Amino acid sequence: MLLGAILRESGDNEGMRFQRSSGVLLHISSLPSYGGIGDLGHEAHAFLEFLAAGRQHIWQVLPLCPVGYGNSPYSGSSAFAGNPVLISVERLVTWGWIEGHRLDGLPGRAGNVDFEAVERLKLPVLEDAARNFLNQSGEPWMAGQLAAYEAFCAAQAEWLEDYALYAVLRRVFNTGAWTTWPADLRGRKAKAMAAAREQYAREIAIEKVLQFAFDRQWNELRGAAAERGIRILGDIAIFVSMDSADVWANPGMFQLDKDLQPTAVAGVPPDYFSPTGQRWGNPLYRWDVLEKTGFAWWVSRIRRSCQLYDIVRLDHFRGFEAYWSVPAEEETAIHGEWVKAPGAELFKKLEEELGALPLVAEDLGVITPEVDALRISTGMPGMRVLQFGFDSKESHMHLPHRFTVDTVAYTGTHDNDTTVGWWQKASDHDRAAVETYVGPVGGYPVWPLMRALYASVAELALVPAQDLLALGSEARMNTPAVPSGNWSWRVPEGSWSGGLAYGLRTLVEVTDRDNDPMADSAKLAD
Repeated sequence: MLLGAILRESGDNEGMRFQRSSGVLLHISSLPSYGGIGDLGHEAHAFLEFLAAGRQHIWQVLPLCPVGYGNSPYSGSSAFAGNPVLISVERLVTWGWIEGHRLDGLPGRAGNVDFEAVERLKLPVLEDAARNFLNQSGEPWMAGQLAAYEAFCAAQAEWLEDYALYAVLRRVFNTGAWTTWPADLRGRKAKAMAAAREQYAREIAIEKVLQFAFDRQWNELRGAAAERGIRILGDIAIFVSMDSADVWANPGMFQLDKDLQPTAVAGVPPDYFSPTGQRWGNPLYRWDVLEKTGFAWWVSRIRRSCQLYDIVRLDHFRGFEAYWSVPAEEETAIHGEWVKAPGAELFKKLEEELGALPLVAEDLGVITPEVDALRISTGMPGMRVLQFGFDSKESHMHLPHRFTVDTVAYTGTHDNDTTVGWWQKASDHDRAAVETYVGPVGGYPVWPLMRALYASVAELALVPAQDLLALGSEARMNTPAVPSGNWSWRVPEGSWSGGLAYGLRTLVEVTDRDNDPMADSAKLAD
């Protein structure tokens, strides 16, 4: 990957600095695609056209993994795989994998995602398309696609083999917990594993084909983005789900007992979002074991992330310095404790193995001087969120006059209410503070706050799509510590107007954020 396309090198010990630019936070599932959920097809490419018209150079997405409990992309069943339901069925028709009439009856483009309906109606169509691909693989016209598929399987075998078998067994045993599988498969005994691979060979191949289709469509989208000078900012959760191929395939890397149950789980202490903290429930790493392997699993994970994204946001960065360890039997996160993590040693090894990396630290929440020191030593930009900046003097670090250049600044994130929803619920004190800072907003705070964001020194200024569209709380993506009803919002059809693109373009021009990374890359090449 050519880092010069998205980064410019700074002085010694300052790591890599990002181009001064702006962009939009919008997850793929939130697009108004046919099939009941956003996908990698026409609407994704149309959104790229809108971004280019508005002279935006960053598209931020949430984790692309297959989702698990609660449909959260931060609780996926694999740290490496793509979510099959994000595959465009319409593009599969053009590839010759399935006939167009098979798409009849799928959910439409309007309305929020009904994850159950998508799994019930869209997933079988995708699986049929994968079967057709395998059945037609001997046809001469399929030779190129088959060669690409075989190359993909060989290149990604390190994770793909375990994930494909895991995904099949998860359906076979109709459970969301691999710890309830038969003992020999739960413990990955060689004889049982070999028998399962033989018995379910066809189903395993289908899972691999779906991953190939996802990868191919994703790379097409990234290529189209690069042509427009747009970089994809991806996101990876620091922890993985207990119900995942990662834990099943690597139980020795995690804090599990002899019965393969977690002894301690991840979370965060009481904070802005929850007075009882957040008990995420993810198993914690055995960092001592990982260190003895040279952090090999993390090297593989970041390598894969850099294959998928141009820039990678590390969610819950503070967990790399110290993590909140909650005894597994606790129902809340109140009675946890901070435990030291490897910090600099991990990032040193990643750089040794992979070179300079385009990483962003999500450093929100309880941040200590040690966490700040780790971020600065690695040269990563940190995050600031305007919504946090107005309720007290201690929160002013989230206001533009306190930003530093190495900042990725947001009006709000996927975990916040929309700016309109936040404004409608804000106290008189907070509203007065906003208007003191940006001037009268007349009940419409989004663009005044965007102007403050864009005019700051922060190298990246990002705005959720919901804020661009001035939508209220009904469009909120996620409410932390609330286990259901999240992640389903979708953009209304026809939202990307020329007038909206014009407004972004003029704002970009006056705040000097029209930095085309492809043009800069070409200059470096000269």
